[in-house]
Amino acid sequence: MYLCYLDESGTGQTFNPAVSDSVPVMVVGGFTVPEEQMAALVEDFIGLKKRFLPELRALPSVTQVIHHEIKGETLRRRFRREPRNPKRMAHGFLDKLLTILERRECTVLARIWVKQDGVRNDEAAMYAASVSTLCATFEHYLAERSDSGIAVLDSRNPHDNMGNVHCVTTQRFGAGGDPLPHLPESPVFGHSNTHVGLQIADLLVSAVLAPAAAVTYAGDLGDVNVHCHPGYAKVRERHCPRLGKLQHRYRTAAGKWAGGVVVSDARGRQSGRKLFAPVAVEGVGGGLMHGVPGQVAPRDLAPVAVVPPEPSSVP
Repeated sequence: MYLCYLDESGTGQTFNPAVSDSVPVMVVGGFTVPEEQMAALVEDFIGLKKRFLPELRALPSVTQVIHHEIKGETLRRRFRREPRNPKRMAHGFLDKLLTILERRECTVLARIWVKQDGVRNDEAAMYAASVSTLCATFEHYLAERSDSGIAVLDSRNPHDNMGNVHCVTTQRFGAGGDPLPHLPESPVFGHSNTHVGLQIADLLVSAVLAPAAAVTYAGDLGDVNVHCHPGYAKVRERHCPRLGKLQHRYRTAAGKWAGGVVVSDARGRQSGRKLFAPVAVEGVGGGLMHGVPGQVAPRDLAPVAVVPPEPSSVP
């Protein structure tokens, strides 16, 4: 059996480029891990937390160490600071986290939405479409291995939880047959302070993918928007190449690439390949990374319901 842990960063709220804390991207993603590697993964991650925060070594139980979370948002703040040491420690933490994922045979998958300036989005549809797409990727991964798996989502609230999974349940029990036969159950929910897998998913999504995507696809706003801080270019440059090699990418029956980290850029219609291209700290650019399959065009991705912006949506 395989486990898949998923978390989100950002919202579907209207992106206003004139507001410094308006969020330009929404990311839903995480990773898969073989069941037989789970215990070692937890042990590795607990050791990493104690190394990063020595005060955790004095806690009397493993439960307390697990309960103490290192959030992706905390690392993002370090990447924006001027002192070198906090940034170096944060990058070092992510380096070692990716090493753990490589050692424990994990794969990475995500759906990234880059929002169009001033357009109101349907956040529920964005999240549901993301979960559906990621479950399809997980299903393909399981089918290749003739194995089964369970997807675990970070719990939000009862209303959102129901809507986020209902689309998958409808697919599984629809008249057209089950498109996810290797997932014996629809995604279930957990709490990050009790699930190491969800803590790792948060770090991948909030500390790597979200800041890297923001600086890649909205880097022109780096001087005015906190989420597009120039310091995030180093996050992409240092960590995305390794993360890209952990993707499960495959070709569909139509010959198109699918799976892995999929980018839907409504703002600039740029390719998902840009996320894995080399980047200079001062800006975005460079050639494509070798060995990372291409992305489908935005028009080929699952649509998101949007409505025209109201006159007051952008001050």
